[in-house]
Amino acid sequence: MTTLKEFEDALREQGMHMALAILQKLRDRDRTKRSVAPARRIAGRKMTPELARRILELHGTTEMTQQEIAFQLGVNQGRVNEVIKRGKWLDDNPASTEAIARDKAKARMRGDDSRKRPEQRAMKTVSSSQKKSSMLKSSNQAQLLLGDL
Repeated sequence: MTTLKEFEDALREQGMHMALAILQKLRDRDRTKRSVAPARRIAGRKMTPELARRILELHGTTEMTQQEIAFQLGVNQGRVNEVIKRGKWLDDNPASTEAIARDKAKARMRGDDSRKRPEQRAMKTVSSSQKKSSMLKSSNQAQLLLGDL
């Protein structure tokens, strides 16, 4: 199967300028009819207790899937699942695990990470002569074999 570019090159080699002109008209027509569809969700909405209750309401009263609920409300399908399965985000408690995780993530994004990153240990470099001398030292040690017993 050839690509459109290869087909166009073959037409050009054969001198079929009329076919190339038709191909260009078709491309121009297609470009004018194309529309750029808006993104499904540009940025997720902040999860609130009200939004969580709306998710539960839609889940209970309609036959919508989690993906459809997420699309309609502009949230991630994973968030919808968390609300339905685990009851997350139903209270506005700032000490809840979701709120703490959210605040930590926001702090990391701002660069306020209070945790110290572990310092990298310096690797000790060993020269080849030092390696040879250590090998000689270890080879001078006696080894006990099973036949020696």
